[in-house]
Amino acid sequence: MFRFSFILLLLIPFCVGCLGLGYKVGTKSLFSQDVKTVYVPIFESNVVRRDIAERLTEAVCKRIEAKSSYKVVGRPDADSVLQGTISRNTRSINVYNNFNDARQKLGTMDVTVTWKDRRSRDLRDFEPIPWNETRERFSATNYTLPEYGQSAATSEMEQINMIADQIVGAMEVPW
Repeated sequence: MFRFSFILLLLIPFCVGCLGLGYKVGTKSLFSQDVKTVYVPIFESNVVRRDIAERLTEAVCKRIEAKSSYKVVGRPDADSVLQGTISRNTRSINVYNNFNDARQKLGTMDVTVTWKDRRSRDLRDFEPIPWNETRERFSATNYTLPEYGQSAATSEMEQINMIADQIVGAMEVPW
């Protein structure tokens, strides 16, 4: 009992001290408190694949709601606007088997994203990643193994989920 009381007495000043210095806990510490709502219009697509822009937009909205303190809204007068364009979505066969069937396929998807507030000023200056003006390029590459039951649809959904995670991760406030 004495040991528990002693540990408790040591932890209380430490916790109170951290709170007094303005440290935050949870998702509030990762994301800007100036922004409460995000409008995400359907991403533009420069590729031929059907419904890929809608699926990527949906994945990004779900990730924003789940991993950040932001609320996704369906109106353009939100605090910020996140726009994106799918610039490339390719598939190629990497490895053939003895019967000239695809053993491994390589898929690549590139997306360019811009995040601005309503006054058209950049919300974040993504410094650790090389930017082309105010846009960030995200890319996802994965391999499909048809012999193990993977399909083009599962491969594409995996790419979409990887890019959605990258986009929401880039919305975090830099340390």
